Amino acid sequence: MSLTGTPFLYTLIVLAVVALALPLLLWSRVRGPRALRAAARTLMLLFAQGTAVALVFVLVNNANNLYDNWADLLGTGDHVQQAADLGADGTGGISLKRLPRVRQTFEPATGPGMRAAGGVEVTQLKGRVSGVNAEVYVWLPPQYDEPAYRHHRFPVVELLPGYPGSAKAWFGSLRAHEQLFALMRGGQVAPFILVAPRTTLLAGVDTGCANIPGTVNADSWLSVDVPRMVMDNFRAEPAPRGWAVAGYSAGAHCAVKLAVAHPDRYRAAVSLSGYNDPIGERDSLAAQNPALRAENNPFLLLRGAPAPPRISLYLSGQPHDGYEAAVALEQIAKAPTNVHVVYLPKSAGGHNMALWRPQVVPAFRWLTMVMGHARTTTGATPPTPSTAGARPAELASGTASRADAARRR
Repeated sequence: MSLTGTPFLYTLIVLAVVALALPLLLWSRVRGPRALRAAARTLMLLFAQGTAVALVFVLVNNANNLYDNWADLLGTGDHVQQAADLGADGTGGISLKRLPRVRQTFEPATGPGMRAAGGVEVTQLKGRVSGVNAEVYVWLPPQYDEPAYRHHRFPVVELLPGYPGSAKAWFGSLRAHEQLFALMRGGQVAPFILVAPRTTLLAGVDTGCANIPGTVNADSWLSVDVPRMVMDNFRAEPAPRGWAVAGYSAGAHCAVKLAVAHPDRYRAAVSLSGYNDPIGERDSLAAQNPALRAENNPFLLLRGAPAPPRISLYLSGQPHDGYEAAVALEQIAKAPTNVHVVYLPKSAGGHNMALWRPQVVPAFRWLTMVMGHARTTTGATPPTPSTAGARPAELASGTASRADAARRR
C-alpha cells in the first residue's frame, strides 16, 4: 500500500476510529486477572496513540511531500548505480553532443495535485553520465500541444525540493502548475516546461547537488542527465539560454549552486529560504569535509569565479533563514551577474510550504523577464521595490526590497 496513497490514508482513519471506540466500549468489560486486565487496557491505549500518531504523520507528510514512498521513510532507498570520478565539469570527458538520443516512456503521475492543470507525467531515467537511476516528473505548459506552437521550443525550469522532500512537492504542496496555468495561458508568465527530478538519491542523507566520487554524482544527475533527457524528448530550448533552476530550503541551496557552477547550463536560479554553506543541512553529504563544503558553497564559487557568470539570481528569505545568505551573494556579485533579493519578515510565516507557496507566481514573473520572454507576454512587471503599508501576505509574495528590510531591522 502506497505511503502517500488514498487507501492508506483511509485505512488509518478507520483504524483511528476503531482505536478510539475500543476503550469506550471494552474498558470496563475486560475480564480476567488484574495483570491481564491491565495489559489489555494498556494495549488499547497504545493502539489508540499509535494510530493517532500515524494518522497525523501521514496528513503532515501528504501536505508537505516529505517522503514519497516507504523506502524514503525507512531509509532503504538507493538510486545510485555507480559514481565514477567525472572530473571538474561533471561529464567525465564524455562528449554530450555525441550521445545518442534516448526516448523515454512517460505515464501519468499519481498523488495529490498530479492530475491538475493538464496533468503531470513521470518517467524512470537511467542517467548515462551520473549513474543515477530515479524518477523525473514533467509538466507541459498549456501551449505545448496547440497547433500554433508545434514548431516552438519552450524554456525549462528544473524544480528542486528541500530535504527531506519529494520531487512531487512543487506540484503537490506548492501547486506550482495550478498557480501558473492560467497565467501562462493568458500570457502573463512564459510557458515554461516544469521538470522535477528526484534529489534524495541515497538513504538517510541529503545528496544535494554534489559530485562525490565513489558515493554519488548528484550534480551531474541534475545538470547533465536530466536536462539532456528533457531536450531529447520535448521541444525544449537549448541551454543555457532557455534553462533555469528553482528550489526551496535545501533545494534552494542547490539551485543557486548549480547556476553559479554551471553558467553554461543555466541562465537563472530561484532560491526560496536557501543557504550558502552546505552545513545549513546537517545531513548534507557536501558538508562532510572542508574541501567538499567549499566546492559546493555558491558564495565561495561566485567570489572565486575567474569572471562573473552571466546569470540572474532571485533570492528570498527571512532574517536568519535565507536573507543573510542572499545579501552576501548580492554584495559580491558583479556584472553581468544579476542578483534580486526579496526580504520576508518573520510575520510572513516560517520555514514551510505556506511561506513558499505565494512566492511561486512572483518568482516565475521574474524568470519570464530575466530570461528574455517578457516581450511575448503581457503584465509581466518587475517586483515593486516599496513595502510601505504592505501586509505580510504581500511581503511574502515578493514585493519587498532590501532597503526596506534594513529600515525594519
